[in-house]
Amino acid sequence: MTISSHTADDARFLGPGEGEAIWFLRNRMTVKATEASTRGGFGLLESLIAPGFSPPLHVHRREDESFYVLEGELTMKCGDRTFRATAGSFVFLPRNVPHTFVVEGDKPARMLTLLTPGGGEGVFIDGGRPAEGEGLPPASPPDIEALKRVSARYEAEIIGPPMAPTARSSASHAAA
Repeated sequence: MTISSHTADDARFLGPGEGEAIWFLRNRMTVKATEASTRGGFGLLESLIAPGFSPPLHVHRREDESFYVLEGELTMKCGDRTFRATAGSFVFLPRNVPHTFVVEGDKPARMLTLLTPGGGEGVFIDGGRPAEGEGLPPASPPDIEALKRVSARYEAEIIGPPMAPTARSSASHAAA
């Protein structure tokens, strides 16, 4: 029988809204767990993502990335597969497979982002900045070269452009 060296001191609790708040691109990310706080097991972030936002097509070399959609609607692309994810959807994106997503409609999406094993959450922490207020960061063009540099530190790579919202989503933006 193996005896664990874990103690009650290793337990972690964060209540609603607690955690380090970061503005990363057009996201407000709240860090719930890191590689350091989970002994390397995983990184977990709660993400609020602006309508119409899409990260550039990218690939993680060290971690798998999973999402649990809490609110909103997204179109996700992983390799040659494209699918819709709405509240209650779970998405697993394996490492070494290019992926991206776009938030559809005129409302932000909210989801949990799980990186396994931990470490890849550093892209968001090091590539973002402390949130300067509640809600989403102001719109600004991304610094792709800085994003490529921080991604490389965590064995991730930007390999293509972001996705555009679907025509159906674009029509709802135009009507608003």
